[in-house]
Amino acid sequence: SHLTNILHYALPRKSTEVMLMQEQGTKTYVDAVLKTHHRVIQLSTLNAALCPVFMDVLLKNQPEGVQLSVTEHTEADFQARFKGRPELEGLIAQMNQ
Repeated sequence: SHLTNILHYALPRKSTEVMLMQEQGTKTYVDAVLKTHHRVIQLSTLNAALCPVFMDVLLKNQPEGVQLSVTEHTEADFQARFKGRPELEGLIAQMNQ
């Protein structure tokens, strides 16, 4: 098999507020909210002969405005897929004291 153990998932959406300052004065206001969506496709095995063809297909079908990056998967990448729950983490910390 050329591609094995394919895992894919979405990361929590990130929102960035774009602030503008009024021409007269020092007040700022939100002009726009940019929402960034991140999807991870993790491959465990990719045949070296197939890799250039696979990347070519990805790039030729990449929608406008979508950025593609190829990186080695890390444990931090895996943990980033879980949304933080500060109230739950606080309770767990109290229980472990």
